[in-house]
Amino acid sequence: MENTDPDAIEVGLRLRAFREHASLSQRALAKKAGVTNSTISLIESGKMNPSVGALKRILEGIPVGLSEFFAYEPEGEKTVFYAAEELTEISKGKLSLKQVGTTLYGRAMMILLETYDIGGDTGRVMYGHEAEEGGIVVSGRIEVTVGDQRKILGPGDAYYFDSRNPHRFRQVGPEKCVIVSACTPPTF
Repeated sequence: MENTDPDAIEVGLRLRAFREHASLSQRALAKKAGVTNSTISLIESGKMNPSVGALKRILEGIPVGLSEFFAYEPEGEKTVFYAAEELTEISKGKLSLKQVGTTLYGRAMMILLETYDIGGDTGRVMYGHEAEEGGIVVSGRIEVTVGDQRKILGPGDAYYFDSRNPHRFRQVGPEKCVIVSACTPPTF
């Protein structure tokens, strides 16, 4: 199961807001701070809560002090409408996850346009997280596994489940699969 520590999620959201405001990529910040790129990624996704010393070293790469970091309250995104090209790509490879909005700070729900290319898969290892999620298949076919249940869904079919149950998505059939999904609270 992924880390669901609210403090880790809060630190991750703040770090991402500061890093993006400084126009730094995760890789650039990692290099400046002398840590690995995966460390920055894990912190920003709320999967790792760094020690105070490690956080201080990372923040020196921006640069920002600990007091300013913890006093800052990032504003939630105010945009109401998004053009297709404004959706934020948050994945790579045969699975495209396009998020509505650039940040999830202050949001209670994550909405995604998911595209699974031929052979696209969330991975052989099923994962779980503290949330609920649902979606509707727009085109193509997807095999959804939740716990010991498995079903192939096609256009118009839908799913809704407690995300704490281990789950996996895998494209099947001759064409890519497109799904519109939502998750609450947002996962990172």
